[in-house]
Amino acid sequence: MDVTNDQARSTTLPKFKADPVKTVILASLMGTAIEFFDFYAYGTASAAYFPSIFFPQMTPLLATILSLLTFGVAFVARPVDSFLFGHFGDQLGRKRTLVVSLMVMGVATVAIGFIPSYNSIGVWGALLLCLCRFVQGIGLGGEWSGAVLVATENAPADKRALYGAFPEVGAPIGFFLCNGLFFVLENVLTPAQMTSFGWRIPFWASSVLVFIGLYVRRRLQETPLFKLAQEQDNTTKSPLKEVFKSNWREIAKGTFIMGATYALFFTLTTWSLSYATTSLGFSHSEFLLLLMGAIVEFAALIMLTSILADKIGRKKVLLTASVALVVYSLVFPYFLEGQHNMFGMLLFLGLGFLVMGSLYGPVGAVLPELFPTKVRYSGAGITYNLAAVVGAAVAPSITTWLIAEYGLHSAGYYMLALAVVSVVAWLLTKETKDVDYTK
Repeated sequence: MDVTNDQARSTTLPKFKADPVKTVILASLMGTAIEFFDFYAYGTASAAYFPSIFFPQMTPLLATILSLLTFGVAFVARPVDSFLFGHFGDQLGRKRTLVVSLMVMGVATVAIGFIPSYNSIGVWGALLLCLCRFVQGIGLGGEWSGAVLVATENAPADKRALYGAFPEVGAPIGFFLCNGLFFVLENVLTPAQMTSFGWRIPFWASSVLVFIGLYVRRRLQETPLFKLAQEQDNTTKSPLKEVFKSNWREIAKGTFIMGATYALFFTLTTWSLSYATTSLGFSHSEFLLLLMGAIVEFAALIMLTSILADKIGRKKVLLTASVALVVYSLVFPYFLEGQHNMFGMLLFLGLGFLVMGSLYGPVGAVLPELFPTKVRYSGAGITYNLAAVVGAAVAPSITTWLIAEYGLHSAGYYMLALAVVSVVAWLLTKETKDVDYTK
């Protein structure tokens, strides 16, 4: 007969020494904050600077679309990375894989800061940009799933969503730090200096953050649940084969549950930064300040909805938020009408990040809960990163193209389609709050 999660922890896990709660939280939060700092540095630069630096020979519209497509290259890399890091994460453990993913991400990010412009080496600059972006995606693809597993596999049964929220909070922290640095630079340097060298500084600065993250993560121990799986010989030499054979339904459901969340986030950040500064009359620094204010709301909603998901269940929270996204997808273009419409922009960002925080917080527990311990790293990572391809890889570019072809009111069509699919996926998915996490 199966035992409950609390019983399992009390009878089998105490023999395995776990990291202190503060260490677990710090390692999972700091790592994702650093990883997302690196990732957002690219998102901001691709929207604001890369069109003129790497694609000056194109028309402004085409240059923007191509620049945003290079942003999507990383998302194409992430499923590949899920196979790689998921395999070793389920076979060798969570800690080692997390350290390697952070190093890969850091090296690629710093390298981007040294790529010559189109005026120096022509199209080779854009090709090198895509290469570094691909490697960047490989690093981030292995980061999220490892971080949430370190958090949730150390969590009490009734607080998995809360613990899983700390890696999620790393995303807004990384975003805030990155765009805060861009905001300071844009107010200290001239536009010409920003285009010449200022945009490179955040990429170089990430090297310091990577060293801090590596120091924290090397102090981690392996999670008690993975140690238990090793002792019971419940790991597998072929986690990828196993997860696609036994858990393909969970991969499909999780991908469609998460896809719309990705589309919303990069519509609120990367696309909106590009559109607001090229079509609505906002300056770069002005819009970054608005985004940073909204990101504080984002972080607060992640924590609040995760606590709520531990109390009433993940499905109620996330299904409600998914329905809200359907409505938001239809109405948000109306908030962006008119030049420099500050009230409309505040509605766009405020309501958008209200929905975004509600969707993103509890998912740190949901995706790992769909899979057993022996394939949890692979399953959660593949699901998360396939959702990135579906929801984020082309969302900024498609939104830009839709507006160019059909007008502003079509901006939410792609996100609307994904939101409807997400609602259907949740209706077909059982509540995961009380699953036995030791299995």
